[in-house]
Amino acid sequence: MTSIQRTAVVTGAAAPRGIGKAAALRYAREGWAVVVLDLDEPAAKAAAEDIAAQTGATVFAHGIDVADEPSVQAAYDAVRAEVAAGRLPAVGALANIAGITSPVPFLETTLDLWNKVLAVNATGTYLVTKAFLPDLIEAGWGRIVNMSSVSAQQGGGVFGKTPYCAAKAAILGFTKSLAKELGAAGITVNAVAPGAVDTDIRAGATTPELEDAITSGIPIGRQATVDDVAAVITWLSTDDAGYLQGTTIDINGGSFLH
Repeated sequence: MTSIQRTAVVTGAAAPRGIGKAAALRYAREGWAVVVLDLDEPAAKAAAEDIAAQTGATVFAHGIDVADEPSVQAAYDAVRAEVAAGRLPAVGALANIAGITSPVPFLETTLDLWNKVLAVNATGTYLVTKAFLPDLIEAGWGRIVNMSSVSAQQGGGVFGKTPYCAAKAAILGFTKSLAKELGAAGITVNAVAPGAVDTDIRAGATTPELEDAITSGIPIGRQATVDDVAAVITWLSTDDAGYLQGTTIDINGGSFLH
């Protein structure tokens, strides 16, 4: 990472087998202080305790509804207070991981579902980034990593359908536009686009046959682990990745080549 200790803020970081917690744990192992943000505040606090116990890092947890501006502001204010009190170093990285999927055929999609999926994935990325960005600009250094998906690139094909694909495609455009705007400020903005990942997001909604079919289309012969994705997220937050701007890193085992 960098020579100065900084704090990494990770949204959607409470699920035990989720990408968010894996990223938070890896940040901690690599010397960052970590903020765990999640809709489930008790789970966020449990995840923070677990990460701190495993790594000895400084870890702070707070509840957040990324789709709700007052909730995002409250989470930001709580982090800002920890930094001001000297209990956390300044925020240097933001990983926008929080998201939900939508395995519903288009004609069965309700407006409520459409709005919810767009709100959590796309609007949530916007709101959280907008809250923490001024601090990164003030510091003159920052790393923003946004979670997209191979579904945005190939129109689904893994699990999420139209609302999910649209939301994750919006994140790609958001990433590129913000990267152009912020490059001169010393802040990089990049995205990751995982393919099938072995998490609980599909729990109870697929069959062993479907899982086998998903895996059979991956040249490497397996689904990604959460650690595979976390490794790229944290690397994008280092000085070594400082010349990557507005790019999307594919993490799909070769299942989609373009």
